[in-house]
Amino acid sequence: MTAPTYQYVDLPDASIVTTRALLTARENIADTVAARAMMCIHGNAGFGKTLAVNTCLHELEDSRGEEVCRVTFRARPTARAVRYELFETLRLPGEPPRHPSEFDRLLKTALSERPRTFLVDEAQWLNGEAFEYFRYLWDEPVTQIAIVFVGGAGAHTVLRREPMLSSRIFIWQQFTRLTPEEVLDVVPLFHPVWEDADPADITFADEQAAHGNFRAWAQLTAHMRTALERTGRPRPDRDLLRWAFSRLA
Repeated sequence: MTAPTYQYVDLPDASIVTTRALLTARENIADTVAARAMMCIHGNAGFGKTLAVNTCLHELEDSRGEEVCRVTFRARPTARAVRYELFETLRLPGEPPRHPSEFDRLLKTALSERPRTFLVDEAQWLNGEAFEYFRYLWDEPVTQIAIVFVGGAGAHTVLRREPMLSSRIFIWQQFTRLTPEEVLDVVPLFHPVWEDADPADITFADEQAAHGNFRAWAQLTAHMRTALERTGRPRPDRDLLRWAFSRLA
């Protein structure tokens, strides 16, 4: 299975690998969607949160016909900004209402029409007001929504400061670094570059550069692919790895 474009590096021949975190996310997301609940997936950058969540939600779209609405904020949005983003995401007709109460009625009506799951990525950018607005829509008895918040450690911190929302989070899942054992299991499956690599070289690469971070592994793999093409060598070795490390410093 070729990795889709939401992977951090557009890396030809890369595959999605089923880490323990991805398997846990698959189960947690399926349970959250079935319950029409809210969950939070959090962890430091590069640990594979967005890739895992998109992969799991894509499976639900294919297998169950779940309608997934993806929302991303790059700055701290107000409730007004959230309203407008949802208006665009839902592709509602006409012009956005001017008055908040009218806008809220429109969104609640739209969200009551059929089940939907919202993926709110980069949730660390949301402040209390934005989180509260999502809770307000989810709490409405007629809406049929599940919400998956995905973000850095800051998302967990902000959510925990909002008792009314935090108490409604159905599942919390933290993504962490790959363990050294997981690295040896999944990296050879991640890309053909590593299929025939010496396990000791994979461990060396992880200790010196990748540190269990999947984003770093994707970057390292891209550089190693270039190194192999230029040198004609059949597999990674320490010299090529050190050259790739120099590009990551």
